[in-house]
Amino acid sequence: MLKINSKDRVVTDATLVQKIAREEKSKVLSQLDTSVEGLSTKKAIKRLEKDGLNEVSNKETHPKLHFLVDAFMTPFTGVLLLLATLSFFTNYLLVPQNQKDLSTVIIMLTMVLISGLTSFIQNIKTNDAVEGLLNMVSVTTNIRRDNRDQELPTKQVVVGDIINLTAGDLVPADMLLLRSKDLFCSASSLNGESNPVEKIAGQKPNKEENYLDYPNVLYEGTNIISGSGLGVVFATGDRTIFGNLARSLAKNKNKETTFDVGIKNISKILLTMTAVIAPLVFLINGLTKGDWLNALIFAIATAVGLTPEMLPVIVTSNLVKGSIEMAKHETIVKRMNSIQNFGSADILCTDKTGTLTQDKVVLERHYDIDLKERPRVLELSYLNSYYQTGMKDLMDEAIINAADKELDIKQINKNYQKIDEIPFDFKRRRMSVVVKNKQNEHLLVTKGAAEEMLACSNRVEVNNKIMPLDMNQRQDILSKIDEMNHDGLRVVLLAYKKNPAPVGEFSVNDENELILAGFLAFLDPPKDSAREALMALKEDGITVKILTGDNEAVTRNVGAQVGLEINKVCQGQDIENKTPAQLKQIVQECDVFVKLSPQQKAKIIKTLRENGHAVAYMGDGINDAPAMKAADVSVSVDTAVDIAKKSADIILLHKDLRILEKAVQIGRQVFGNTMKYIKITLSSNFGNILSILVASSFLPFLPMLPIQLLILDLMYGTSCLSIPFDTMNKHYLAEPRKWSTKKLPKFMFYFGPTSSVFDILTYSLLYFIVCPQVVGTTYASANPMQKLLFSTIFCTGWFIESLWTQEMVIHALRDPAIPFIKQHATAIVSWSTIGMATVGTALPFITPIAKVMKFGSIPVYFLGIVIVLLILYIVLTSLVKKWYLKSEKYLI
Repeated sequence: MLKINSKDRVVTDATLVQKIAREEKSKVLSQLDTSVEGLSTKKAIKRLEKDGLNEVSNKETHPKLHFLVDAFMTPFTGVLLLLATLSFFTNYLLVPQNQKDLSTVIIMLTMVLISGLTSFIQNIKTNDAVEGLLNMVSVTTNIRRDNRDQELPTKQVVVGDIINLTAGDLVPADMLLLRSKDLFCSASSLNGESNPVEKIAGQKPNKEENYLDYPNVLYEGTNIISGSGLGVVFATGDRTIFGNLARSLAKNKNKETTFDVGIKNISKILLTMTAVIAPLVFLINGLTKGDWLNALIFAIATAVGLTPEMLPVIVTSNLVKGSIEMAKHETIVKRMNSIQNFGSADILCTDKTGTLTQDKVVLERHYDIDLKERPRVLELSYLNSYYQTGMKDLMDEAIINAADKELDIKQINKNYQKIDEIPFDFKRRRMSVVVKNKQNEHLLVTKGAAEEMLACSNRVEVNNKIMPLDMNQRQDILSKIDEMNHDGLRVVLLAYKKNPAPVGEFSVNDENELILAGFLAFLDPPKDSAREALMALKEDGITVKILTGDNEAVTRNVGAQVGLEINKVCQGQDIENKTPAQLKQIVQECDVFVKLSPQQKAKIIKTLRENGHAVAYMGDGINDAPAMKAADVSVSVDTAVDIAKKSADIILLHKDLRILEKAVQIGRQVFGNTMKYIKITLSSNFGNILSILVASSFLPFLPMLPIQLLILDLMYGTSCLSIPFDTMNKHYLAEPRKWSTKKLPKFMFYFGPTSSVFDILTYSLLYFIVCPQVVGTTYASANPMQKLLFSTIFCTGWFIESLWTQEMVIHALRDPAIPFIKQHATAIVSWSTIGMATVGTALPFITPIAKVMKFGSIPVYFLGIVIVLLILYIVLTSLVKKWYLKSEKYLI
């Protein structure tokens, strides 16, 4: 007798599966303390509290604790903590009692806290936002609870639940099949096999059989291709075979997106700059001024100033804002990093059905071979569509609707009883149903694509007579189909065979020597919005490629109606047996691919990516899952089958390219604001490096005190938190943008020295005019007290000028146009940058703060000098922008 205990439920091998599969169904139900009527809600809640949600966890820590650790464990906060530790020794432990000062350490720790806590809060908001949005499109499961079938979230499935399964469903947990009807399942997520296999309740496995191939067990993560079934859950979440596999894979790094790679490369550049420059500043100041301790303290402060501790925060803020904005436009983001990939996409691959067409298929004609309307053709097609248990597509629904209007379907249902079916697959491109009539005669009815149907037919029915199907008739049939295709009709052939095989033994091999009965012609009118959406996508620099299982004539007809330029069309067979080089050329030249299998769709997308394109794929069916997994960003719709929604990065609440086009714009906005912060910060930091190196080499004192340098960096970094709320100009949003660090050094070398020019000019004005005027003598002639006053006034002046130029560089470089005249930042950016600079300017004039920060009494007229310098700085930056854009297409 089977004994299921707590130990069995956490096994990491197939022991439990092997026990379950070989035991009687009634005993399994008894051991699981359930019945075919399912659990009560009360009992299910208790099991949910005990076993947890039906989710596969990749992290062993509590999510919020994990977010907290992630927020603080960034390269930049690590650098800050290291520098804070060094500062603690140099400013507190290793100095005399009267010189001990913790202000520098406190400021650094404050910066770490601001960055870490902001990032933590944003990550929590991100997680909550994603969870909230996904509730709108969460995958559900048909569960029998409280003696009735109901759709409930998959994560609420518990051990003992009775699950109803139909075509298109994802299997929500490991379960034993109790009943099945022509149930075919794809287990490619577990065993890598693309062909579906039949699952049969009651058929126990052989001893030699691999547990993944057991005929009476379904595993979480697999999906139902056709048929129906009823199963009892025996393992959920991490205790499933899939859960165990996922946890082992979680130890390896997930595949990095272009977004992740870009951020990592930029982080390396910034940290390398810090690692090189800080020691250089230390050596120069130590050698020129002889005070090695102060030189070390200043070098530490310089390193902090060069560390963009707000980068993780701003990236996260951008993504959160983008996802919220997308949600307002009926677009749900499942994976945050996909937003940037969406904005980078320059190719959109999609099927035509429902995207370019209305997704409302109508059966226009049901002809016999002589193109005459025949009720018998409609009746046979009704039997095929009504009795099949696979995923009923729009054509099946159209046939059933037409039959309901034209035939007595109640009588047909009485006359025929279903015996078996042979599910559709994308290799045969046809499906069959076997029925028997009241005379106990068996009838196999098959419908499918023209070439595939002709290949398995050898006779034809003409005027109620059965005749051999010769080559002339084959050509005549193809010619008639071609004419209907050019009229925009999608055509499938219908065939039948009487008494094909004994009951229970039907298979693909029975689809031979069929009798062609007629044509089924369907119309799926183009969407009114399709032409407008395609034009908008074209203007956005996105090439739309159609990947369809339909034929060329129908696709060309639809393409012409929606304004799609179709120069070259490739058949699925055209991409087989091609060398990689040939395939790369084919996918580049063709924009329409017809008669494709799911694997061929994925192959095309992979090749496009190898050609350097960022590819988005939009799909909603079982056949789209491989292509969605192959794309840079996958898009689905709320009405899609479970497997498509599970594979998607982004889900649209309506299948409309106009919504997609709006989401692309938001993705580019997110990308633009992220790059804006990165480029501006890099150039600003590079300018500060040059300025500090010049000042350290020629000035007899430090150009700015460490505490002032830290406050300056803190104020600038805080004001940058507003950048995610800025806008990008229409020109920027008009083309796809890709992550690349190649252009960053050039940007730095152009705009970094621009700010350094004014820093050096400020040095000169302060050293030769302002400070001597206030002190009453030059630095060389001053006594020690006067030299101290001279240096504090100098530091104060540079602090004010440096803060203003850093804040103004955001306005100057955010857009190619002239700032404040031809381009304006959003109100929040203007208020935060100008407001922070104003606060910084006021600090030296507030006596208590001035004392703590060791500011000197800068004359008020110096503020006028700063205004003049800022105007000149903006003018020079505008000229450098023009110079830069002569050789570069983009500024940001």
